[in-house]
This record gives sequence, structure tokens and C-alpha cells, in this order.
Amino acid sequence: MNKMICDFHTHMFPDAIAARALEKLGGEAHLKPHTEATASSLLQSMEEGGIDLSVVLPVATAPRQVMHLNDAAARLNETYQGRLFSFGAMHPDFEDAHAELKRIKELGLKGIKLHPVYQGTDIDDIRTLRILYRAAELDLIVVTHAGLDIAFPGAFQCTPEKCRRAVDAVGPFRFVLAHMGGWKCWDRVPECLAGCGVYIDTAFSCGRYEPLSDGFWKEEDCRLLSEEKSLELIRAFGTDHVLFGSDSPWSSEKKSRRFIEALLLTAEEKADILGRNALQLLGSS
Repeated sequence: MNKMICDFHTHMFPDAIAARALEKLGGEAHLKPHTEATASSLLQSMEEGGIDLSVVLPVATAPRQVMHLNDAAARLNETYQGRLFSFGAMHPDFEDAHAELKRIKELGLKGIKLHPVYQGTDIDDIRTLRILYRAAELDLIVVTHAGLDIAFPGAFQCTPEKCRRAVDAVGPFRFVLAHMGGWKCWDRVPECLAGCGVYIDTAFSCGRYEPLSDGFWKEEDCRLLSEEKSLELIRAFGTDHVLFGSDSPWSSEKKSRRFIEALLLTAEEKADILGRNALQLLGSS
């Protein structure tokens, strides 16, 4: 049995901007980071948490960032072979997404990350659907933020209903919905999305999150999915369609792994979630 542990949902920044990025993003969400969000701090977190491979998910918040992020992803993969693996980035308003997605494939990147909330475009908008169609043609994995966003409580660009419309429009493709299929929309996730072939990841969804000590979040705000509710979602999708993710630096890789290991699942099911599904998905694209 392959027991490699893969964190399918992490973030990091170049050393020169990591501190500023963390201060800005953490301040907007009133969240405490668990690493410095650099490559070296992510590797240290992996060592502490017993993580063998981390997938890095860059987010393009503007079209001009896309090519730069993809070049940086390719360099990161060359530098940290076998430990860190970055996906590419795409933005719905990027002028020639068709060609850039082909270049992403040629760079050896296995997939792309979308964030409808930060990019201000619905997941079922025609601009996003064009990206999904092309990614499907190229057999690229698409990971999207799903559900609400802690820093933008009134933004509904990626609800479970919109995700399902996107799946129905594009047809079968390698689609990963982060945050257990829809952050803070979990009651609607099984009805809308279970059984349609998508994967979900566990990032920033289980247990509780740790806020900044500024008093903005109350204790009840910090509670996420319980063990019971997590199991309900996992069973709805099947353990072969669930990927372990931490959302580092916003959650601890070690604590996130321990949450999965404590669930009432068989050893084989835990092995699927903690790494085997990810390795099969990465190896087949």
C-alpha cells in the first residue's frame, strides 16, 4: 500500500513579497498564518507534519500576472522536484487563454488554479467556461476555490449550484472543488455535486480555524466541519474522490493531517484521501 502523504492545497510566495502578502491577506481575513508562506517555511511545515509532497496553487488576481506565475511555477518544480509541485495560474480575462493553457501543458504543469471570488467572475460565466473547456481538451486538472470566502462574505461566484452548472456545461473533466466542495455552503454540496465526478479537497474546512488575536472573529465563527459532518461529505462523494488539503499557510498541515487520521475510516480509505487519490490524479494527467 502506497502511504505517501500529499497535501493537495497549499500556497506560498516568493521570499521578497511573502511577508507583505501574508500581512495583507491575513489582515483582510483576520487569520493567523501557520508558516511564513515561503518555500523554505512550507518545507519545514511538511517536515513537522510528515507530508511528502505539497501541491502549490498560485492565484492570478489580474490577467497580467498569469504568464509570470506560470513561469515561476515551472522554475519551482524544477528546483524542488519531488517535494513541491506547483500548478499553473489562469484568469478569466486573460487575452489568449487558449494558447497559454497549451503552454502550461508544455511546461509540465499538471493543472491550474482558479479563484472566482478573487477574480470577480462566476465559475459558470462563459469566460470561465472557455477555460474549463480548453483545460478538459488538454487533460489539465482544474482546482477552484468553492463556496464563500472568509475575506469576502457577500461574494457568491462559486456556489454549489454554479459549480454544477459548469460541470454540466463542460462534461467530464478533472475538476477539484476546494474546501469540501463549497466553503460554508456545505449543506447544499451533496445534493448539487455528489456523484457528478468531481473531487473535493479538505482544505480549511475541518475542525476550526485560528483567528488573529484582534477580536474580530467570535469562537462560533471559527468552527468549521465537525468529524461527523466531514464524514457525511466524504461518504457522499466516496473516499476515492476526496483529496487531503490544508490550505497552508492558513491551516496547519500537521493538525489537518491529524484530523483526517482521527476520522472513523478504514486504513485504506485514509490512505486514499491522504495521498493515493492525489498521486493517481497527478499521474493520469
